[in-house]
Amino acid sequence: MTNIEFKNLKDIKLDFRNPRLSEFGINDRVTEPEILTILWDEMAVDELMYSIVSNGFWDYEPLIVIQEGGEFIAIEGNRRLAAVKLIHNPSTIERKIPAHITRQITEELLEQTSNLPVIIVKTREDSWRFVGFKHVNGPAKWGSFAKAKYIAEIHNEFNVPINEIAYQIGDTNNTAQKLYQGLMVLEQANRTKTYKYDDIQTSRIYFSHLYTGLQREGIRNFLNIKDVEDEAEDPVPKDRLQNLGEVLQWLYGSKKNEVQPVIKSQNPDLKYLDEVLQSAEATYALRAGESLSYAHELSRSSDALFEENLLATKRSLQKARAHLTTGYKGEESLLKVAGSVADLADDLYREMERVYQKQRGNERKSRMSE
Repeated sequence: MTNIEFKNLKDIKLDFRNPRLSEFGINDRVTEPEILTILWDEMAVDELMYSIVSNGFWDYEPLIVIQEGGEFIAIEGNRRLAAVKLIHNPSTIERKIPAHITRQITEELLEQTSNLPVIIVKTREDSWRFVGFKHVNGPAKWGSFAKAKYIAEIHNEFNVPINEIAYQIGDTNNTAQKLYQGLMVLEQANRTKTYKYDDIQTSRIYFSHLYTGLQREGIRNFLNIKDVEDEAEDPVPKDRLQNLGEVLQWLYGSKKNEVQPVIKSQNPDLKYLDEVLQSAEATYALRAGESLSYAHELSRSSDALFEENLLATKRSLQKARAHLTTGYKGEESLLKVAGSVADLADDLYREMERVYQKQRGNERKSRMSE
């Protein structure tokens, strides 16, 4: 893998199988201009273009390519390849290439980049260690979904054990297994038409929501999912596929059903969903279209809600007291509100004291009977 040669730019194609592109729904039916648009919008190709027009293309870091179907495919270096392609044909994408880039494109630069340095490998397997180390934990890191795609491809297609992949890329085996399981859940849902990739409401897959959520007890039990150590290609039993479809719709929404995701952020929404799925009543409410916050309230125990509201009331009263001298102008209506609060507080305290004394009495009786 050390022999560098030069290939004409026109003969090198972008790789639709690139793990980094997978989260944007790229497949073999997507055109090159569409891939270039995604790379431009999502992966800072403009910065690379500016670097290349300012400093030239550095030959010391060649593209890694493979010949598939009579074409040379760049399995490493898609961003650099995209930048060069757009330097040669700025009009390929609808986005307007900034003038500070295009005005520096010279005939000399076009000639220099018409042929690019490449290393040709016979199979994708030949390059997996280098590509993985560079992008999973190296200087050009991928996101979690791209990592998972990479791990799954090496494990499933080349039969490389996940612990070996983890070792080669400098990651822990447990993290690699979690990423793998998360992807297998998505692939299983897509393959069984439980939840299709093209039904996702958002422009990309927020994959960390899924693989993080799959480690939570409520979600795992709701899906009856296999242990992460099993490394199964079908982690969810057939009788829980409907539940899987619901979880993915709550995570990512549904274009088909015109439903928005209930998970807006991992914290606290993912925690709330996990707790909701541990309560039959709360789960039913979420299924019925109630908000996540409402369903979460139903999932919580009365003692937890009582303590939270009591402490919140104390904090609110402390804040009101702090602003009394500057905020209260002597309005009678507010004085009456304060009176009502005082009456409620007295009533609450009397009832709590009654329960407290009763509990103490029961404890004394229990000790005397022992």
